[in-house]
Amino acid sequence: MILSQSFGKNSSWIVFLEEETNVKMTKLVQVLGKFDQNKEWFLGKPLHDEESTIIHHYAFAENPSVFKYPDFSAAWALSIPLVVRLANKVRDEPLKSDFTIDLKHEVALYIWENGKGQHLTAVPELCTEPDDSPQAQHCATTLRSLPPLCGEPVSADDVFVAVKTCKKFHSERVPVVKKTWEKDALFLEYYSDHADPSIPTINLGVPNTERGHCGKTFAILKRFLSDDVPKTNWLLIVDDDTLISLPRLQVLLSCYDPFEPVCLGERYGYGLSQGGYSYITGGGGMVFSREAVVRLLKSGCKCYSNDAPDDMVLGMCLNALGLPVTHSPLFHQARPEDYARDFLAHQVPVSFHKHWNIDPIAVFNKWLKDDLRTTTAGGLNKSTKTEL
Repeated sequence: MILSQSFGKNSSWIVFLEEETNVKMTKLVQVLGKFDQNKEWFLGKPLHDEESTIIHHYAFAENPSVFKYPDFSAAWALSIPLVVRLANKVRDEPLKSDFTIDLKHEVALYIWENGKGQHLTAVPELCTEPDDSPQAQHCATTLRSLPPLCGEPVSADDVFVAVKTCKKFHSERVPVVKKTWEKDALFLEYYSDHADPSIPTINLGVPNTERGHCGKTFAILKRFLSDDVPKTNWLLIVDDDTLISLPRLQVLLSCYDPFEPVCLGERYGYGLSQGGYSYITGGGGMVFSREAVVRLLKSGCKCYSNDAPDDMVLGMCLNALGLPVTHSPLFHQARPEDYARDFLAHQVPVSFHKHWNIDPIAVFNKWLKDDLRTTTAGGLNKSTKTEL
């Protein structure tokens, strides 16, 4: 509604960009000029699901590839007539969904209106090709091909890693962590409902719960600030079935100030249209600066039960404190199979989540095995400050 009110009378198009998207303005204006600005248009680079996926609530289960939604990294555009109609619709009809999980898919569904609205029109000139790619010559938008480097990667001795597990997964999931990414962590502890010296695990005195794990997470936050663990500027909390590249995370963290309250990961939303809140979904990994943890605990924020959803409770606390939740598309709550192939094709992912129906070690080796360790700083994209 704000866009409609602010730009509806003096603009023909509204183009949405990601911060890593590069734009050739002359070319973009030429491309948009091919479409009648007085009609409703929803333009973008189409993505589609290969199979029905949990992150899209298993929509179009019989033929997932039939529905197209935009790759935000390539930019997407709405004509003003469509913007005006959508603004009126939002005003008159409250959004029905409580959760915001994958915004690009949800936006496309909202615009499509069960077939009564506009479908996404593919525009080949909206691209995710790197700037220096031969294919980029015809593109109005291109994409930075490497993750940003805003300085030297954060040192491994400045990141404390907390892995949440429980006794029943000690022999099933913990060995995967040990065979894949544990070696890249200088400071790492496993937290369980059972102390097992062979791993080793630490029992924080919080009973295991089938879901939620809020009590365990808040015990981890308190331990992070205690003298029981090495003092670091960054805390990473993951599940025992999270697959993650710590070297890539260290590169990403070079863009953030640990003396600010930073909360980083894949951002979901709850009740956003009714004054709700954003939160970092836990499976992809939750990253907190020391300052963020200090403010969280100082506020008196706590779980209403041990099995409350930890990520959502943290989101409520951060919202009450006025602290931002920073989204990075490089963290993933689900498996690679749950994302569009073209969406992952231009990423250097930081994490994935869940072992269901996959070989987690093979997934780690394909998608996350460190290929940045030997890369010099000059080979990465330098940026003064980047919020992913």
